[in-house]
Order: sequence, then structure tokens, then C-alpha cells
Amino acid sequence: MNVKASPEPGPHLVFPQAALDLAQEARGWLGYMGAQRRVSPLTLEAYSRDLRQFLEFLTQHMGARPGIDAFAALQPSDLRAFMAKRRSSGIESRSLTRALAALRSFARYLEREGKGKAAAFAAVRTPKIARSLPKPIAAADACDMVDVGTRAGEDRPPWVLARDAAVLGLLYGSGLRISEALGISRRDAPCEGRESLTVLGKGAKTRAVPVIAPVSRAIEAYLAICPWRLPPDGPLFVGAKGGRLSPRIIQLTVERLRGALGLPESATPHALRHSFATHLLARGGDLRSIQELLGHASLSTTQVYTAVDGARLLDAWRNAHPRAR
Repeated sequence: MNVKASPEPGPHLVFPQAALDLAQEARGWLGYMGAQRRVSPLTLEAYSRDLRQFLEFLTQHMGARPGIDAFAALQPSDLRAFMAKRRSSGIESRSLTRALAALRSFARYLEREGKGKAAAFAAVRTPKIARSLPKPIAAADACDMVDVGTRAGEDRPPWVLARDAAVLGLLYGSGLRISEALGISRRDAPCEGRESLTVLGKGAKTRAVPVIAPVSRAIEAYLAICPWRLPPDGPLFVGAKGGRLSPRIIQLTVERLRGALGLPESATPHALRHSFATHLLARGGDLRSIQELLGHASLSTTQVYTAVDGARLLDAWRNAHPRAR
């Protein structure tokens, strides 16, 4: 029997589409996933949304709000009907796969809690996902994106430009995710001679990453002119009102940079992380070391970058070799 967590109330914990007994178990499941499985808040929100959409479908499909007994009695045909409806709404396989993973997790939770078995979830195949290759940014363009001088003409406070350059520098220079960069506390700022940084990644796992000198200098430049007092246990990067910087601000910054530099829509903040890995590999970086730097749990996740680099080399051969045409 699992010890149920008591999650804080929030919009993602409301399940009006379910009967009271199932809604209570849904809240317990999210509390368990957050407190014991250490699922990130964004993943919790996505799982909650997936479950609400499924419960809403079941209410229409069955003509009544489902309770625990109805949920445990589901058939594979019910799940297939749900997935078919989602596909007809334009939902892609990747989103369907995540939704199915969330529903299976909830079904397993109910089984552990002694609320019956939901065998239907194991009987339905996961949708096939066409694996797309990461789209890195060219090295020169990536360097322009993290250069504070690229945005010198913008009507924005100098400290904001310096802050954004420091964040983007961490994404490209250390291969961080946005959430990892924005989760750095002031006391852990990699500056003043510190050449490495410990970050909290997916699954609440920590890893050490090196910080190159240009990125350290960018962070020092930001700290020197930041108008806000940054307490040691507070965030390193703050917004216009002094609170924790939102990832959306960095996304908007990259959108403006795309326009200024004439880059494609694939040039996103996360593409800078892809570029970090691809450019390291192209310069002879060891795949296992790159896996550790990125915080990938499996080497197979990192191996996709070998395909990216191979495709780049093949393009170069096609464009340059006299017998390639």
C-alpha cells in the first residue's frame, strides 16, 4: 500500500469529469508522482491534462462520469476509440504516446492501491513515432545568438541583454536545458574562477557540467549590472520585476534573434543544447562523455547525434566531391 502524498491544491488537481471516488484517486496519484517519483511540475501538469481529456472522453463515451469500477472495467476497444478520436483532432503520435504512458501509470497506481486491475492499458500498443533528428544551429550562428552585441540595437535595458546572453551561453556552452539554467541559484553562479556547475536535471538527478570562460564572463557581466539584489538561495536569473525568470522570456528572445539573424524556426533555445552536443561530436568528443554532460539516462538517446553528424558529413561530401553529382 502506497503512502499517499497530500498535494497542494491547484487547477491541475481538479477532475470534474470523474465520479468522486475516481477523482480522489487521481489526486492521490498526482501527489504520489510528484512527492515520491519526483516528476517535474511540467510533467505533472501534462499528465493531469492527459487524464482529464481521457475522463472527459469516457463521460461522453459511457454516458456518465466514470468511477473506479468503470475505469477498472475498461476494454481495449475503449482505449482505441479514445486514441482514434484524439487522432481525428490532429494530435500526433508523440502526444498520444505520452497520454498513454500517463494513463498506464494511473492504472498501475490504482492496482497498487487495491482498486482493481485495468488490464486494457497493457493490451493496447503504443503508437509508433517517426524519430526525427535534432536540428542543430550552425556554429557561427550559435555564437552570434549568445553574443550580447548581436542585440545591441534593441531598446532594452543593458542588464536584460546581458542576462539573456548569459542564459543562452549556458544552453550552448554547457548543454543545459532552459529549466536547468533558470534553476541555478545565486550561490552556485559559475563565475569568479569557478569552472564547473552542478545542475538539477530530469528525475531530480544532479550532474556536473563544465563552464567555459566566455560563459563565466557573460554571467559576471550580468551580475555586475543587475539592478536587483540576488540572495544566495534565490535564483541567479531574474525577470523585470525581480522574480524568477520565465522560460517564455528566453523563448521570445530567441524568436527575435531568429528574425535578426535570418534563422529558421528550428533555431530554438533547445536547439542550442542540440548544437552543443553535435558540435562537440564533430570535434571528436567522446559519445559517453557527451551523454554524461547532457544528463541522458541512456546512451541510445545520445547516439542520435551520430546520425546528425553523419548527415552533415554526407551533405558536405555531396556538395564538394567532384564525383558526387
